[in-house]
Amino acid sequence: MNKDRFIEEVESLGIEITDKKLEQLEKYYALLIEYNKVMNLTGITEKEEVYLKHFYDSLAISKIIDLNNENSLCDLGSGAGFPGIVIKIFYPQLEIVLVDSLNKRINFLNTVIKKLDLEKITAMHSRIEEYAVENKEQFDIVTARAVAPLNILLELGINLVKVGKYFIAMKGNIENEPEYSNAIKKLDCSLDNIVKFRLPIEESNRSLIKIRKEKTTSKLFPRKYSDIKKKPL
Repeated sequence: MNKDRFIEEVESLGIEITDKKLEQLEKYYALLIEYNKVMNLTGITEKEEVYLKHFYDSLAISKIIDLNNENSLCDLGSGAGFPGIVIKIFYPQLEIVLVDSLNKRINFLNTVIKKLDLEKITAMHSRIEEYAVENKEQFDIVTARAVAPLNILLELGINLVKVGKYFIAMKGNIENEPEYSNAIKKLDCSLDNIVKFRLPIEESNRSLIKIRKEKTTSKLFPRKYSDIKKKPL
């Protein structure tokens, strides 16, 4: 996806693009490539592929929610900053926390935050389950992109979501997901919406799953990630 096509596709999502945002993406890409030489951040390095599979794909969350109306977002298992950093560039009003368990990635994220002059965004070195217990019901939106099966992700992250707000999973083909309706029920949530679409150009499948937290659930916390993997809801 070249820059012109990227601009066209992002504008079709109803997202405003400015020269500053494009400059920040260029700096982000340069830092990603530079740091990827010494640490494993991504296997996707060709510029047009990064713009399609990382930058555009991160912004596709706007297909299921208008982030202009939200105040806070937590990106679980942020890795190299997708989708959290990209969302921050295009929705600067959001207070964002990026959570990742590998300190090297946190150092990279902090470098990106500094070099791009981003404000109201923090990179936290923590396991998801530990951060979720310590920060109960702090966020309007909690999201995760291709981190783990949805039933596991939901149990790990729902504690962070405010009552009446949303957990949004960013997935590939949802047909490959294990059954997650039992987890939604037991965690006192409801399935709000599912949006399926194809990534431009390559036409690969994408799914956005929006889950609403109906009330506070405490009986399942805390649980270790290893325990959830062995016996998910």
